[in-house]
Amino acid sequence: MFAKLESIEKKYEELEAQLADPSVFDDQERYRKLTKTHADLGEIVRVFREYRTMDRNLAENREMFDDPDPEIRQMARAEADELRASLPRLEEQLRILLLPKDPLDDKNIILEIRAGTGGEEAALFAADLFRMYSRFAETKGWRLEVLSSSDTGTGGFKEIIANISGNKVYSQLKYESGIHRVQRVPATESQGRIHTSAVTVAILPEAEEVEVELRPEDLRIDVFRSSGPGGQSVNTTDSAIRVTHMPSGLVVICQDEKSQHKNKAKALKVLRSRLFQIEQDKADKEMSDARRAQVGSGDRSGRIRTYNFPQSRVSDHRINLTLHCLDEILQGDLEELVEALVAHFQAEALKLQADA
Repeated sequence: MFAKLESIEKKYEELEAQLADPSVFDDQERYRKLTKTHADLGEIVRVFREYRTMDRNLAENREMFDDPDPEIRQMARAEADELRASLPRLEEQLRILLLPKDPLDDKNIILEIRAGTGGEEAALFAADLFRMYSRFAETKGWRLEVLSSSDTGTGGFKEIIANISGNKVYSQLKYESGIHRVQRVPATESQGRIHTSAVTVAILPEAEEVEVELRPEDLRIDVFRSSGPGGQSVNTTDSAIRVTHMPSGLVVICQDEKSQHKNKAKALKVLRSRLFQIEQDKADKEMSDARRAQVGSGDRSGRIRTYNFPQSRVSDHRINLTLHCLDEILQGDLEELVEALVAHFQAEALKLQADA
């Protein structure tokens, strides 16, 4: 492991030397790639240098164990104990940083939320989840753009699709895909009975045009007039777009914009990401179980989390984590959940690496 770390540090120093050369600014594409690689290696080099400094300090302290001054011996042993306790933590951190990176982690995402079983209550919870992710995105400094929505007219969503862009969005939200279950008393429930509803969340890595080619002959594009809840007309022009991808049968509808051109662009963005995800799923199935765990691919069909309102409880069933702060989580405070999920799947990947 340490030979690999030394090689990474050497590469990092070479990148620093290249970035210090003023001529690198003349080629902006090269400069962008160099700065990205330099930034990607920065964290692991920082931790490795911290580890090496502590290891060196520990060796120096050991040399003072036989010092004639008893106070110096006592101080050296106390510092050595602290250093010995810190080194395993840093070594574990280095092992995690050396794990194979998910190539999709840097991508923006397409967020899809759909009401499942539970009727209007499920639609209302779909709106709650959308607000939760919107507020989390805001705290992270990410940009969110609604691509398509189908509301119920009473504050809920049958479906809402959004694009979230920013720094490493997919790496933070990729574990949110799955069935989110809610247990609460609906406002219309006079007997105070708790109802259980479900909402499906899909996190798709945003696909670039170069990654997924959409051939015109594979697409059927229908134009129609947008409509709102209850058949209410939203636009007075035929601006809504339905795109059907003939080979796969996938259908995407976008009608939020008044511009036909904008709706088409949004629909194609969603279609491209869905097709990209299909290809990723195929690739994952061909990989070993170990590799699948390392890239964090999960079964999107499974129930992943329960939100229990009477107990103010949120339980993530994949990692046996229960938090009693439901209001804060629905307000977008997802940091503890996200960090716990990332740590869990990193630990699983380390186990698989050790067994390999």
